[in-house]
This record gives sequence, structure tokens and C-alpha cells, in this order.
Amino acid sequence: MTVLAAWAAVLSRLSGQDDLVIGVPSANRGRREIEELIGFFVNTLALRVDLSGEPSVSQLLERTRRTALAAQEHQDLPFEQVVEIVKPPRHLDHTPLFQVMLAWQNNPVGSFDLAGLSVAAAGEGLDQVKFDLELSLGECDEVIAGTFGYATALFDQATIERQRGYLLALLRAMVADAGQPVGRIELPSSDERTYLLEDLNRTAAAYPSERCIHELFEAQVQKAPEAVAVVHEEERLSYGELNARANRLAHHLIALGVRPDQPVAICLERSPAMVVGLLAILKAGGAYLPLDPAYPSARLRQIVEDAAPRLLLCDAAGRAALGPEALVDLTVVDLETATPAWAELPASNPDPRALGLSPRHLAYVIYTSGSTGTPKGVMVEHRGLVRLVAGNDFVEISPQDIFLNASSPTFDATTFEVWGALANGARVVLYPGRHLSSATLAQIIQDQGVTIAWMTARLFDVYIAEGRSTNRLQQLLVGGEEVSIASIRACQKRHPTLRISNGYGPTENTTFSLCYPVPAEFDGRQRVPLGRPIRNSVAYLLDRFAQPVPFGAVGELYIGGAGVARGYLNRPELTAERFIASPFVEGDRLYRSGDLGRYLPDGNLEFLGRNDDQVKIRGFRIEPGEIAARLCEHELVAMRWWRAPTAPATSTLSPMSCVDPRQDRTTRMEAGWPAPCAPIWAGGCPTTWCRLPSCGSRRCP
Repeated sequence: MTVLAAWAAVLSRLSGQDDLVIGVPSANRGRREIEELIGFFVNTLALRVDLSGEPSVSQLLERTRRTALAAQEHQDLPFEQVVEIVKPPRHLDHTPLFQVMLAWQNNPVGSFDLAGLSVAAAGEGLDQVKFDLELSLGECDEVIAGTFGYATALFDQATIERQRGYLLALLRAMVADAGQPVGRIELPSSDERTYLLEDLNRTAAAYPSERCIHELFEAQVQKAPEAVAVVHEEERLSYGELNARANRLAHHLIALGVRPDQPVAICLERSPAMVVGLLAILKAGGAYLPLDPAYPSARLRQIVEDAAPRLLLCDAAGRAALGPEALVDLTVVDLETATPAWAELPASNPDPRALGLSPRHLAYVIYTSGSTGTPKGVMVEHRGLVRLVAGNDFVEISPQDIFLNASSPTFDATTFEVWGALANGARVVLYPGRHLSSATLAQIIQDQGVTIAWMTARLFDVYIAEGRSTNRLQQLLVGGEEVSIASIRACQKRHPTLRISNGYGPTENTTFSLCYPVPAEFDGRQRVPLGRPIRNSVAYLLDRFAQPVPFGAVGELYIGGAGVARGYLNRPELTAERFIASPFVEGDRLYRSGDLGRYLPDGNLEFLGRNDDQVKIRGFRIEPGEIAARLCEHELVAMRWWRAPTAPATSTLSPMSCVDPRQDRTTRMEAGWPAPCAPIWAGGCPTTWCRLPSCGSRRCP
């Protein structure tokens, strides 16, 4: 029972599950009459071990004891009948109900003697296993010994040796303190812990952390003012022209009162004016708040109301998208005006030090979907943006490169597409129009000679499926969702010299956190890995106690380093929940991504899903809770009435009540009545369980 409890605890930590079923063989000779009979009486017991609720060692032992004794009382019931009754989903690749067995050999080992013959056992009989894992143990001279069998198609020897070490470590800890929570017992050895926390995160590298992002752009202006910076259809802006326009506008914004950490809204179609506006806001010391004119007006107004910017940079499309009611409390700067008020202002660079601006101030605020129905603004500082585009290792950028900007300004991929180019002296080509077309995309890549591009995984699938050319591209980053292996292979076959990378990173860690350069001969893995942390980023897989999970086990991905955002605008509670102090490096902060993953044998991280309901559509994070909140705002969903002429005498329901899903509770509409059940009965008895706490979840009469 002790070994079973320990083995269940190890499996729980490795799998991330609190409800486990382990098979145990039983001799099934519970009657004296059959003790000496020859024959096979062995039955298999499926023991369900519960590790929920953070049990202590002694509590887990007691649970396991009760489970084992209860199973032994019913060992006469054949395992085949249990399977037949339960009717679990059947698969050819694994056994039903359980895939792990623990066999406890407690029968005395006899000797087999024949006159004139020497008899010895031939091998250990482990050439073949019937389950994924088979642990066979027994006592011998006050020592527990045995064998560990495993399916070689699923595990390698190094993995099994680590698991053996975890089992021994857990047993030793159980002996040392029976009152400690089992889930907090440290399983990895000191060497493994060092490898997980330090060796896989040796990413520190020098980068211009003391400079703001626009200062990197200004350095490129000094180097090559005549070089082309921005291309949009037939319009081109050199670095010098772009800088002069942005500086004049920046001086105007400073005069309007823009200060460090102050959000400035910008709502324009993708154009050179948009890039000028972004640069001007940064040069003035503000943080740009991008708004997409293609978004619904209600959402744009909701973002503006939450962020409360004083200034808005816009064009005609931006005005129309926001609507006149949203512009009442804003100072509007129209970038399409024929005679701008800032046309005669100085073209010199504003001094960031005179503005009190530092890399610790905000560069932008981007809003993402919110689980409570309200979008949340992610505050990103200059240092995070600089760390993304300056001196990093996931992409090679030179002044000869040409970037493509096809992402929405509210999608953080734009930060890589625009600032990756302008901070390194390269050129950025702006995609015309709002709606992406693979044909137009391919034409722009071909005509403009684009060398570096970013695509969401789904756009990449369409692009490759339609046979679009990538022969001008040199580096392609894909991500936002799980990347298709079939698309990767098709692209590599068509363009073997193209460097493809899977880029991963939430908005809360400034666009990219990990990257996986796909090798030229991609192997037969089931998934494209997320890769390893890029420079000046760290990644940990942690359990619910924020401690590292064993190598190869499933854990939640926590991301740290210079790219971690400041937090969520106006959401201190959510910031405290998702951004935590690092338990491993003093002074560092980690972002809880909610993504689940595990380490592959080569040290790359593999994505395994989410620990919540969040989904991604074309790279955009979508919280189903926000959709539900919007649906509940509709008049036919928010309030629904039921009437009954007479309530039964024994019913706790009122004659007239309503359900308000927006507050997830039943609401009394008639004074003096207790809160009713839901749904409300109408003309007869309801057939659903009553939700009223006071009636004890009884069925309504």
C-alpha cells in the first residue's frame, strides 16, 4: 500500500492528473480449499487512487489503504466483467481502464530440484510487456527489489531511470515527514533541477537596454538617412523623411501635454501616416494605444473608455469607426489634414531625457480578449520592445532586409514587423487594405522582394495549400496557433533554402518568448515544438505550487526575462494573479501563460494545450467568457420571464421570477419572496434540478 501510494503520487506529478487508475494483480486464492489447487486463478484489480485536495502523506496512505482493502473484498469479480460494465472507449494501442500496473510479489520463492539435474531460471522474462509501465516489486531479506518494465515505443531508458529516481525520492520524503503535502515533495534531483532552471535558460546577452525603441530608429537615421524606410503601394518614405515628419508631430504632441506613460490612441488605416503617428507618440514620450478601424465601434469605444487617453490620432476611417460620441472627450489630431498645425515645427529629435523618458516607461498598450467580458490592456515597456528587435537570435536582420507588415496594428506581431525593420535599418512594406488575400500577399512578396515575413499558422496553411510562391523570402516566422507539420514539409519541399521558424509568445511577454528553427529535414514528430527561450527570456514549466515539474512531465508555462510586460492597465487584481515574483531569481517577474507543455528529450518545449477555455482563431486570443458576456447583453438572452397562475403549495418558486445570466444568479422581482429556483416552472413542474441552495438541490415538487 505504501509503494502503491508513492507510485500513484509520482504518476500524478508526471501526468498532471489527480484521479488515477493503477492495475494490481491479485492471486484470487482467498479460500483455503483452493490454496493447493493447480491452475491460474489470478485476477486484475483496477485501483482508483484519489490525489485531489492536496493530501498529506498520511492522508494519501489512508486513502490508498481503504481503496486497496475495498478492492480485495471484491477480487472475485473478473476484470473482464468490470470492463464490460464500465464500457470505456476501446483503443488498439492501449488497454482499457489502466495502462500502468504494480505487481507486489509476496509469495515465497521455492526451489525446483530434480534428481541428477541442475535447474536455473532462464532470464528475467521482460522481453515483452503487456502495459505501458509495469512495476514488479517484492521483499527479499528486508530489501524491496524488483523490475521496471516499459513499452520502448513510448519511453526510453533515461526516462525510466528518472522515474525510478522520482519514486525513491518520494518514498524517502514520505518516511521523513508523514504530515507534509504529497504534492509539494520535490522529485527532481539537484542536477535535474539545475538543468531545468538554469541550463535551459542561459539566455542572457548584451542588448541596448538603456535606450528606447525610437532611439534605435534615430541611430539608423544617422547612418543612412536616404535609405528607404517605409513602402506603401506607390508611396515611399526614407529614414530621413520619416524621422522629420515624426519629429514635427512629436513636438506638437508634447505641446498638447503628452507625457511618459500616458496612452495616446491611434486609429488609422495601415499607411505611412500610421508609422509616422506611432513614432511621434514614442518620441513625445507617450505610449501608443493602437485601434483598428476594422473593429466594431462598440469594442473600440470600450477600449477608449477603459484606457482613458486624452489624445487621438486618426484619419477619416478612424473617425467613422469610433463614432462621434467617442470623440467628445478626446483631443483629435487628424493626420489627413492638408495643412497640419505642426508643419512648421522643428524637425529635430525631441530629447528623451528632457522629457524624463526612460526604457522603463511604456511603449504601447495593446488590448486582448478578457474572460470576464471586458478586454484587458497589456502595458509593454520600451525595454521589452528593444529586447525583441535588438541583438536577438531568433531572426537575422540586416539593413538589406525587407519586412512585410500585414498584421493588424492591434495584433502584437506588428511590433516585430515594424520595429524589427526600423530599429535595424531595414525596410518595411505595408500591406494595402484591411483584408488579407494569399494572392495579394504573394504578389507583394514577389514584387517588393520581401525577405522576412510573419504569418499566422492558419494563413500559412492557406498560403501553402494554394501553391503561393515564397522564393523571394529568406526567413519566415509562423505561429499564433499550432503549426501544421504537413504545411511545413510542403513548404520545405518547394523552397528548401527558406528558413522557417515557429515563433511563440503572448502579448504579455512582448510578442516572442520562444522560437524553434525548423530543421531542413524535419523528423516525424507529432507537433512542431515551441522551441527554446530567445535571448534575454526565460521559460519554466511549473506545477500548481510554482515549482518545476520533472523533466518530461506536463506543467504550466511561466515566462520571464526582459520582455515581461508591466501588467494590465487598470486591473491590479488580474495583474497580481498573472504576473508573479520569480521564486528562482530575486527581483525577476514571471507571467503565467496558462499554456501547458512539456520538455522534449532535446530540451525543446512542446505545446500541449490550455489549462482554461481560451482558444485562438487566426492567431487572435479569444476568451469564450467574453463572447458569453456579449450574448447575455442581448434583451432576449438577458431577461427571460416565466409565469404561472398558481404556484404549488409545496414549491419554493414565486409566481413571477426572472433569471439574469449576466450576474449568474436568480433575481427576485417581487419583494418578500425568497430567491427562486431556475429555470422557473410554468404551468407544471420543472424537470431540472433546483439551483436554490436553501432547498438542498431537491427536485421541485
